[in-house]
Amino acid sequence: MADPEVAAKAPESDAQATAPTSSETPQPPMGEHCTSNRPTPVGQASTGEITKLNDVDVYISKPPDYPHTPSRLLLLLTPGTGLHSVNNQIQADRFASEGYVVVMPDLFAGDPAPNSSTAAEVAAEASNETPSLLDTFKIKAAEAAKSFLIDMWLARHTEEKVLPILHRVLDACRDEFADAISQGGGAYAVGYCFGARYVILLAAQRPASSTRGGGGDEEAAKPNTEGPYIKAGALAHPTLVSKGDFVGLKAPVSVVSVENDPLFPDEVRIAGEDYMSANGVEHEVQVYPGVPHGFAVVGEYEDPNIKSAQATAFDQMLKWIQEH
Repeated sequence: MADPEVAAKAPESDAQATAPTSSETPQPPMGEHCTSNRPTPVGQASTGEITKLNDVDVYISKPPDYPHTPSRLLLLLTPGTGLHSVNNQIQADRFASEGYVVVMPDLFAGDPAPNSSTAAEVAAEASNETPSLLDTFKIKAAEAAKSFLIDMWLARHTEEKVLPILHRVLDACRDEFADAISQGGGAYAVGYCFGARYVILLAAQRPASSTRGGGGDEEAAKPNTEGPYIKAGALAHPTLVSKGDFVGLKAPVSVVSVENDPLFPDEVRIAGEDYMSANGVEHEVQVYPGVPHGFAVVGEYEDPNIKSAQATAFDQMLKWIQEH
């Protein structure tokens, strides 16, 4: 495949803090690749385990020689396909094989995003027609049903719901995997599609909020700002990101982006790059042409160019967190 475009890392400067322009594009809907799994690569299976940390279901994958060999702690934040996706579990295993204790939280509390099959079933059940008579409009009906289901699903899984889950998991990791966090000087994070936005949020320093809970004297004693919660992050083809999400970004980030991606529009990506450059946030952005949104997630493709891009994106993300 053609080499992806590479944006230069931001200079280490004392540039005055500037925010992206206030004009916001409405958040695009999630796409097919955010909610449905590709076929699992032949002969591959997950090797980690599902357990609980601080009452949150998590998939944990460890290096084979851990804890005898020092490892670092990595959060993996999934697309809408969630914790039980074998492809997401294999993705976690691949990072674990590179020397990371990988913790993949259930961002959706057992409620992964509805996929196309679910939408088609809803459309068919909503109609009194027989399957043969549905043929002329079933695709539109399924898409309308899916759009409705996704909107309802997103309303259940807002930032106010997801961030507390991540805080609880990070709190538990500081106890359960204190050695790995110490080894890396903090936690790292990678994220895909839905989960990619939360890498940005965890990498930012923002005004203190009530997402951590507490009250009374404890609430009064809170600092004015909180975060960043990760040392460095890498994200691939994010969804539901606004220009304002980049405000306060502090930790170094690497971005895998798809050319002409309606789910991560150029204007949002460029506004983010401009903000990071103006504020001295170390970053890299690589734009991959000729690939679909979601290509960096484990899954089988027939097109050799997409396969090659998938491997390159993994190497980009891995190299970034290794170097930070």
